[in-house]
Order: sequence, then structure tokens, then C-alpha cells
Amino acid sequence: MVVEEAMNTTLQKIFTSKKKRRGSLIPILQDVQREFGYLTKENMMRIGDHIGMSFNEVYGVASFYKQFKFIKSGKHIITVCLGTACFVKGSQILAEAVKTKLGINPDETTEDGLFSFERVACLGCCALSPVVQIDGEVYGEMKPAKLLRIINRIIKEEKNK
Repeated sequence: MVVEEAMNTTLQKIFTSKKKRRGSLIPILQDVQREFGYLTKENMMRIGDHIGMSFNEVYGVASFYKQFKFIKSGKHIITVCLGTACFVKGSQILAEAVKTKLGINPDETTEDGLFSFERVACLGCCALSPVVQIDGEVYGEMKPAKLLRIINRIIKEEKNK
């Protein structure tokens, strides 16, 4: 109950900081995600109620933009670029390596909450293709063995904490 009250208080603070109109939707979604890490169905329903939109309208806008997440992200985020340059140089194999190693599909998080796996259309690092981004750091000219070594290093470091 205490957690729910804190969530309600946080949402109310966000709502009062923005105008109560449809044009406030994206800034409210951004603030809610910044605060909670992702957008829950319940929070999107409350946002809709606040600005006079249905859940479907709110979800439609949120799902259009890659920046919004609907599941809690893992502690470490692995992003595989599938842009043309990366794809031609084997990024699909890198995506399969992540999927196999972690046992999750794109846009999923491991059960232990350690990793999230994402795919993007382009990271803008075509000269370094294929590219993988891990926790915001770009790794160019990636090979499956190198990627698995990085993932194993992260797992080992987390176990030693």
C-alpha cells in the first residue's frame, strides 16, 4: 500500500507540473518513464484520464516512439543495430547470439532483471559496422565471440558484487 501511495503522489506531481491538455501527453509520458523506468498500463490509463484521452490513444502514441518502454528494463541494456550496413556485416547473427545466450527475445528482460535486449534500425555508426551498444557504450566491428565475452564479463562482475 505504501508503494502505491508513493506512485500516486509521484504521478500527481507530474500531472500538476504539466497542463491538462492533449499536447502535454508526450512530456507526461517522458516524465513518468523517467520516474518509474517504463510505462505501465495502469499509469497510461491514469495519464489518459488526466488529459482526457482513452488508454488506446495514449498507448497508440507511446508505442509509436521507440523511446517508450512497456517493460522494466534490465540493469544492462544490449542494443543490436540492424541498419543496412550492420545487417550486411552480420548483425542478425549478433542478435541471435544475444537471444541464445540470454534466453530472451528483443524487447524482453531476463528473469533476474540483469539484461534487456533491444534491436534498433540504426545507431548511426555505420563505419564501425556491425555495431552493438551495451549500457550506452558503442562497440564496433563486433563479432559473436567478442560479444559473448563482454556478456560473460558482465555476468561475472555482477556475481562478484
